[in-house]
Amino acid sequence: MQPQRHGLVIYSLLLSIWALVAVWQVEEHVHVRNEARAALVNRAKDISTTLGIVLRSQRRFGGVVSKERLEASLTELVKQESVELKGIALLNAAGDMVASAGNETDFQVRGAAGPTEYWEARTVTLINPVDLGTNLTYDIEGTNPPIIMSREDFTNRLATNRLAMFPRPPERPEPGSNLTNVESAGLGPPPPDSFGTNRESLRGDGPRRFFGRPRWMSEVEYQALLQKQGVHSFIIVMSTGAIHAVSRQDFWVRGIIVLLATIAAAGVGMAWRNVSETSDLQIRLVRASELNSHLREMNLAAAGLAHETRNPLNIIRGMAQMLSKQTSVSPADIQEKSRAILNETDKVTAQLNEFINYSRPREVRRSKIALNPAIIEVVRTLANDIDEKQLRVETGGDLVAIEADEQLLRQVLFNLLLNSIQAVGMNGRVEISTRRLNAEEAALEIRDDGPGVPPEHRQEIFKPYFTTNQKGTGLGLAVVQQIVLAHGWEIQCLANEPRGALFRITHLNIAA
Repeated sequence: MQPQRHGLVIYSLLLSIWALVAVWQVEEHVHVRNEARAALVNRAKDISTTLGIVLRSQRRFGGVVSKERLEASLTELVKQESVELKGIALLNAAGDMVASAGNETDFQVRGAAGPTEYWEARTVTLINPVDLGTNLTYDIEGTNPPIIMSREDFTNRLATNRLAMFPRPPERPEPGSNLTNVESAGLGPPPPDSFGTNRESLRGDGPRRFFGRPRWMSEVEYQALLQKQGVHSFIIVMSTGAIHAVSRQDFWVRGIIVLLATIAAAGVGMAWRNVSETSDLQIRLVRASELNSHLREMNLAAAGLAHETRNPLNIIRGMAQMLSKQTSVSPADIQEKSRAILNETDKVTAQLNEFINYSRPREVRRSKIALNPAIIEVVRTLANDIDEKQLRVETGGDLVAIEADEQLLRQVLFNLLLNSIQAVGMNGRVEISTRRLNAEEAALEIRDDGPGVPPEHRQEIFKPYFTTNQKGTGLGLAVVQQIVLAHGWEIQCLANEPRGALFRITHLNIAA
């Protein structure tokens, strides 16, 4: 329970660290994106300063700016800033566009009330990035905005107002007249220049009201023009491609960091799991070693008990055998009971012998053994059992010599052959064959035509005390597997076609 609790704490800590790294990277990504947006807005403010310079450079006396020249300058500005700047528009008080350059935008829907930013997928529209009055009229007296007029409209308005304000003057007096100037002759002030401001204002020391009302324009008309064609606000459309590029690059960097953090957290988690499993396995191995020592001690004690029990059984068997032979003294029923005692004693003795054999430690002493002669010798040993059932035992195959413990190999052959003899009926058939698999390995097969072994029992028959034969002890095949594993071999129980069982031993090492 304690290791599981420690593991939960470690995994929770790793998950928390990973979450902190992920949140940190998300916040950093948002910060980088906001900085990129702020840089774009600052760039728009710089462009707005340039726009103010353009307006001041295009101004004329009376605050009138030529629309054609202004749009040409704005178009050139958009071309120079084509990567970021997509469009510029100057709006009047009603939000109508009076001059523009670059891509068209629905300015009227957006309106122009106060500094505003409209962020879209590919562009951002900024209204008055810098206050228009400060940007355009700095160090210039008068707060009226400039008026954007086309050259044709300006010329028409100027001609109309000049005729109204300055009618045709009378003819000038002859030379030698005592009038010293045009004013004394009643001709009025000198006519204004083509932009509505007299030349005297240029020579005086008074303030220059560049954005004031022209003298040739009435106040009503001037106010109407201010509402319709006066620059009240402006809009800059910027491309967000730079923001997307920076955001995309930063996103991949943050993603790689989060991925590395994930891999690191997963690696630490797996390492901790391996360490935990290794520690748990070591604890289990220690416990298994202790249990194995205990079982080994009990096994030795059981083997010793079985060995000590076998001696009294031999005495009982000898006495029962003596009673059964005294036919003149012992009645028939005593002789019959004596024979029953002999049979049961033989069974118990056989089981004790099998148990002692199974519990005996397997120390393999390898030597070179000719496999085929060893098989023939074991067949001769079981000749009485073979003749009793009138069996046909065939041996053959490749002549091979293997590396094995001779005594243990004979015991394997004896147990397997005896198992087949007990399984088949009268006049049955048992076949023992050897086969060379390659230059280093050989195989041994024992076939019979008995009832065979059901598929669900083919792994169980090698377990101790599992048997399908009523006369068997259930330890013969367990001893066989024990010896086979001690040699590093492998044994299988398969179906023999068309009927019967097949025991196959593989990985027999061929002697050099």
